[in-house]
Amino acid sequence: MVQHMASRWQQWIALSMTSSCDVWSVVTVFLYLTRQGFLGPEVDRLLSFPACSMGNSTSRLYSALAKTLNNSAASQHPEYLVSPDPEHLEPIDPKELLEECRTVLHTRPPRFQRDFVDLRTDCPSSHPPMRIMQWNILAQALGEGKDNFAQCPVETLKWEERKYLILEEILAYQPDILCLQEVDHYFDTFQPLLSRLGYHGTFFPKPWSPCLDVEHNNGPDGCALFFLQNRFKLVRSANIRLTAMTLKTNQVAIAQTLECKESGRRFCITVTHLKARTGWEQFRSAQGSDLLQNLQNITQGTKIPLIVCGDFNAEPTEEVYKCFASSSLNLDSAYKLLSADGQSEPPYTTWKIRTSGECRHTLDYIWYSKHALSVKSALDLLTEEQIGPNRLPSLNYPSDHLSLVCDFSFNEEPDGLL
Repeated sequence: MVQHMASRWQQWIALSMTSSCDVWSVVTVFLYLTRQGFLGPEVDRLLSFPACSMGNSTSRLYSALAKTLNNSAASQHPEYLVSPDPEHLEPIDPKELLEECRTVLHTRPPRFQRDFVDLRTDCPSSHPPMRIMQWNILAQALGEGKDNFAQCPVETLKWEERKYLILEEILAYQPDILCLQEVDHYFDTFQPLLSRLGYHGTFFPKPWSPCLDVEHNNGPDGCALFFLQNRFKLVRSANIRLTAMTLKTNQVAIAQTLECKESGRRFCITVTHLKARTGWEQFRSAQGSDLLQNLQNITQGTKIPLIVCGDFNAEPTEEVYKCFASSSLNLDSAYKLLSADGQSEPPYTTWKIRTSGECRHTLDYIWYSKHALSVKSALDLLTEEQIGPNRLPSLNYPSDHLSLVCDFSFNEEPDGLL
């Protein structure tokens, strides 16, 4: 194995000399590959790729990597994207981990107090609800290197403590299913810890993650989906690279069909993150339409209900929001139920101050099949007073996006769900 790796090193260094890439960029991607176990045909194919003309050297190499793996027959279900066998992991007590978080964070202001709003409907359920958490956790490389938070103290973004703030938020609400965006510390933080807490995890990185353009990055960011293995059984999993106008894009989704072990009911849970920035509204709409078509194909003939979590990077006035609201899949947005009329989205799910100005938008949503599921409760959002004048992230909140948490239950009428 050592001799095999040494030979690979020589090839990769040679690649750096012939493709205008610096040696350390080659080393970065090589280490990422070997860390995930890609030392076979995928690497051999990658060595034959010319570097593409866009982005820095690391991005060019990763673009080639993405193309290689996307075209590989073995890449349909790559093992490095899923959690290891839980039998080989030593469980940890969530209360002990939460206490560790609080010990590390004792010099920071306490975590914000948020309350669940009871949204009980007339639809009874004989089984305990499922708690779903949706959260863009802010990629570490982007927070420190690209997002230009103007009034965010430097110490706020240090990973050594920020990771504990993220874990504290997750542990405090104890979701059964966790849908995350901008995850760039999956392998060294979230996957090992959450696996020991009983979660099964899947990670799907962006093909050309902007994190790779940041010096000292930790690899690409992407979407991650975790579910508690004592509550659910995985029936089917699909990693979806979204298209727009027939073109493959840099945005992804994970869609998994799960079966509740207690009731036998099945549903499809999806996490996604659409294209950001003003001016890309039609592009986002095309991505959303592609995702809806994929979900239509996945659920066709089964009528299993859907829950779609995501940072859509779109206000409710955008076309992609309207596409989801009017879809034949009969979806509704859970957080509308917190409004007085039950029809309005929250005033914001992200609030930050960048060097370019202040940004206050509603971009994050939890969509669900309203014919088959009911929202029992939803976590209220932070008030402007709680967020404070410097906005997010802050010393006591780790991301520029607020987490959304809902408790769902199946309606008693199965409507052919199994």
